[in-house]
Amino acid sequence: MSTMQVYVVSAEESIFSGKAEYLILSGDVGQLGIYPKHAPLITRIKPGTVRIKVENVGPEEIFYVAGGILEIHPNAVTVLADSIVRAADLDAAMAADARREAQEAVVNIKSDINFARAQGEFAAMAEQIASISKLLKRL
Repeated sequence: MSTMQVYVVSAEESIFSGKAEYLILSGDVGQLGIYPKHAPLITRIKPGTVRIKVENVGPEEIFYVAGGILEIHPNAVTVLADSIVRAADLDAAMAADARREAQEAVVNIKSDINFARAQGEFAAMAEQIASISKLLKRL
């Protein structure tokens, strides 16, 4: 099967670099499936999971991103994530605590800016908890 080079990076680190058969994530226009020789594209990434089928490896590599930018070239894909965590490293209790804190921040808003930030944090934590739930169902 044909492959493409995939880079997954954030401001803090490069978390993945390797050959992949495909990559699946949520963009502004909906769910995107990227295969080798995909048409060039740049789009924003919505908070959620990034699934990568690594060349000659069994299960998919799964990551959680809190948003970012996706850049596609015919033989290379770059995920520039705002923040990223390997799915295996997600902590359900930590995500639930962060969600609770975001809910409290929404209740205690003092300005539109704080409200928008709290809504964003809440959405990111809700998506992270959904990602953890999906992973647990697979196990």
